[in-house]
Amino acid sequence: MNSSPLRLILLLALSPTLGLSAQPAPQGVVTADIDRFWQAYDRIVATPDTAEQRALLLRMYIEPGTPGLRAFMEARRYTPDDYLTAIARHPRFWRSIRANTVRASTLGLAIAAGVEQLRGIYPTLRPAPVYFVIGAFRSPGTILNGNVLIGAELALGDSTTDLSEFPANFGYLKPYFAGNPVAQVVQLNVHEYVHTQQRDHEYVLLYRTLYEGIAEFVSVTAVGGVSGSPAIEYGRAHRERIRDRFAPVILSPGAVDDWFYNSADNEFGIRDLGYYVGYEIAERIYRQANDKRAAVARLVDLDYADKSAVERLVDESAFFGRPLRDEIARYEASRPTVTGLVGVKNGESAASPTLTQVTIKFSVPVAQTHRGFDFGPLGESNVLRIARFVGFADDGRSATIDLAPLQPGRRYQMVVTDRFRTASGLPLVPYLIDFTTGKQ
Repeated sequence: MNSSPLRLILLLALSPTLGLSAQPAPQGVVTADIDRFWQAYDRIVATPDTAEQRALLLRMYIEPGTPGLRAFMEARRYTPDDYLTAIARHPRFWRSIRANTVRASTLGLAIAAGVEQLRGIYPTLRPAPVYFVIGAFRSPGTILNGNVLIGAELALGDSTTDLSEFPANFGYLKPYFAGNPVAQVVQLNVHEYVHTQQRDHEYVLLYRTLYEGIAEFVSVTAVGGVSGSPAIEYGRAHRERIRDRFAPVILSPGAVDDWFYNSADNEFGIRDLGYYVGYEIAERIYRQANDKRAAVARLVDLDYADKSAVERLVDESAFFGRPLRDEIARYEASRPTVTGLVGVKNGESAASPTLTQVTIKFSVPVAQTHRGFDFGPLGESNVLRIARFVGFADDGRSATIDLAPLQPGRRYQMVVTDRFRTASGLPLVPYLIDFTTGKQ
């Protein structure tokens, strides 16, 4: 449960009738971008000229923005056009969210208290500035360069937020706002704060799951209460089914999008289930530890580059019911491979310099929505260049490429990368195409 002082602070911060609206945010919590956004917004909606609207956005919001705004735009790849489109298309949304966002400075009191609660269970906590900014619907929170970045237009929403102007592909916003995210903003900030303490990780499913799930568990443990993510409660009730779907793609980079930041239009009917898997692993480690602070430190400080450390952590949690190395071996054995080429023999030393097309054959059908090629070990100077990607066979068992003109007596290389993947997200074992053309 949340401690009563924090609950009181949060209540005061959210209540416009208790006299806190004029209080500045504590040091380290920066909200100046929100005021600048609304000043720019009022001028933009009163200006019919689109060129002037853009100039106003740049002059009043983006150019004088804090380092946090610049970092948030970089992290979520926001452009001025993203903002102008969001403003033009969703006036009712902006009217409904405004009052909550302008009270962001009062939330600084509760956030500062939450950070101190995090320090209480993780004493080596390094300071990180917290920036509240306005984005364009891509993220309620993230980090970059040691900064906590909060997208206030999402993070400070509630069940009264007007979503009537959004198209069907924004359907995930309805359950998100129905969950009253403003009430979870302290935990969200602490979650992102944990990320500023964690190490970088390889972007594959297991590591992303641990990274996010640990941050969620530690933030909930610090501030009390329960996670605001519906995935956690759902996961507890469907653990075996989720585990059985997760394990076969455990190290897939391509499967990350199926388990994080996705829509609820999937076989489970709920999004972000990767959070649950990591949360459950972290919770098991914490519960079985005698020294709780040491357990938190172990979780937050996990070195993802140390494969043995990751393996020990996962195995001690017993989440998968079998050793992690066995799951990884099963995963590697199930990955698709390139079984051969049509048009040229790989390793050939006298291939025809008039070769114009190559077909790549796969061991199993691959998804026709993903593909990727890269330089070989000899680099760009010897790359086999593609003139046109012709396409996949109907059954997904092959892909054909047209080649740029070849030169005689030259060695060519190209890697067919793991961006090729099956429909379930299993990435291809990379394959090096390597041949030398004969002399004319």
